[in-house]
Amino acid sequence: MELSAFAERVLQSPSLEQKLLPPELPLTDDSPGPPRRPVEPARPDNLQFAAPKTAPAMPKGPALREPAKQAIAHHVMANHELQALEVMAFVLHAFPEAPPEFRLGLIDVMRDEQKHTLMHLRRAEELGQPFGSLPVNCYIWKKSQACECVLDYLATLPLVFEGRNLDHTLEFEQYFLDAGDKKSAGIMRAIHRDEIEHVRFGLDWLRKLKPPGSDDWEVFNQHLHYPLRADKAIGDQFHDEPRRAAGMGEEFIARLSGSALPDGRG
Repeated sequence: MELSAFAERVLQSPSLEQKLLPPELPLTDDSPGPPRRPVEPARPDNLQFAAPKTAPAMPKGPALREPAKQAIAHHVMANHELQALEVMAFVLHAFPEAPPEFRLGLIDVMRDEQKHTLMHLRRAEELGQPFGSLPVNCYIWKKSQACECVLDYLATLPLVFEGRNLDHTLEFEQYFLDAGDKKSAGIMRAIHRDEIEHVRFGLDWLRKLKPPGSDDWEVFNQHLHYPLRADKAIGDQFHDEPRRAAGMGEEFIARLSGSALPDGRG
């Protein structure tokens, strides 16, 4: 299967089942085609992007002791994972000139995003909230549309959104454990392990594609489009160890930690 055909299926199929269908093997990248930048992905009617501020906020902390709030959390996170999958398909379309090794490697991350979407939507359904029964936002998709090159993408999705998830997955694991929901906690731990590898993938390619001799931290910041900033890569609690596991150097980690706002908010 051609990478461009897989990206097209993820972006243009209105069927959630088709979006979450892994690519057929073997994968080739012989016909990437011209650059294309679709404004929005096709989605089923019940998963169309909602108007601003109409999607439910993410429940957290003691609120997650209620099964209904646990279901909402999984519904929100399923949409986050689905958007990440769609953004990666967008990158394959938008930057056909990117190194083939990067494009093929991105497919492995996309398979994980498909898996994560399924994990969250199935748990939401078990808790009484079928995926698509609530409005969903487009925040990750919209912020990624500002990406003008692969380095922009690497700074935005792997190093900010997935970087932030290094904290959030651990935070939500603990919220669910506190609520006695071991199954949801296990989902968060499994996704956390994958996110370490996704951040590693992004950081490795940032180092490969940045100008020779340039600084990782400076390149990362230069390729963020406002309102995204380095502090957006931080959750409510900053965790050093998963970032070390993802390959971040001590100076990068220190500067990232130091970018948090004075009141501790990321």
